[in-house]
Amino acid sequence: MTAVQDQELVTPAELETRLRAIGAERYHHRHPFHRLMHEGMLTRAQLQAWALNRYYYQSVIPIKDAIILSRSEDPAFRRAWRKRIIDHDGDGTDPGGIEKWIRLAEATGLNREQVVSERGILPGVRYAVNAYFDLVSKRSFLEAVASSLTELFSRDLIALRMDRIREHYPWLSSGLAYFDARLTQAPEDVTFALAWVTENASTRAGQELAFGALRAKCDILWAQLDALYYAYVEPGWPPPGAFRPGMDNGTA
Repeated sequence: MTAVQDQELVTPAELETRLRAIGAERYHHRHPFHRLMHEGMLTRAQLQAWALNRYYYQSVIPIKDAIILSRSEDPAFRRAWRKRIIDHDGDGTDPGGIEKWIRLAEATGLNREQVVSERGILPGVRYAVNAYFDLVSKRSFLEAVASSLTELFSRDLIALRMDRIREHYPWLSSGLAYFDARLTQAPEDVTFALAWVTENASTRAGQELAFGALRAKCDILWAQLDALYYAYVEPGWPPPGAFRPGMDNGTA
């Protein structure tokens, strides 16, 4: 037996405790970029860079979820998971998360075409988001589902972010519909995902895969903020082709 196989299966309660411990250590609420945001220390230009780059991540979420859905042979799982796609794409009548994020970006002073064109996205952000595609498509199905468990921690960060935006950036308050929706969507989604992972991580090796997938997802989120911090905070060196405030989407 390997060292992992030789360990005892942890209980569902201990599994959740260990997953939450990963979030406490690695989730991007601890990143210096977010801390500056919550302290009211970011400029409008830095918030524009954040909204623009984060759009690339937001835009691929339903595609990522469609990949996960397509890998399942369980109709009950597919019925539950497809809600996530509608939440972000909308239902054709009510706007979904992607549209709401565009409106947030517009509230920073960007225009819609500038955002949806995806010009000016930092290479580090693009590589990190594309790594998420690799995670959900090339690693085990258990790992793909477990990677979504960052939603265990997102509600607290969203609530804090909304409070701090209203306090420090009141001109951005009109763009908070995305976060308002996620306050209820994320807990609903993660309740299902956590129960599924708990049931299907039925071996010690499987539990370790779940832990590893959650760490990898936290790394993907953290890496996006690393790229933003380096380009727009310290040392403030956006790479060629990246968004530059006051220029045509960083292409000049």
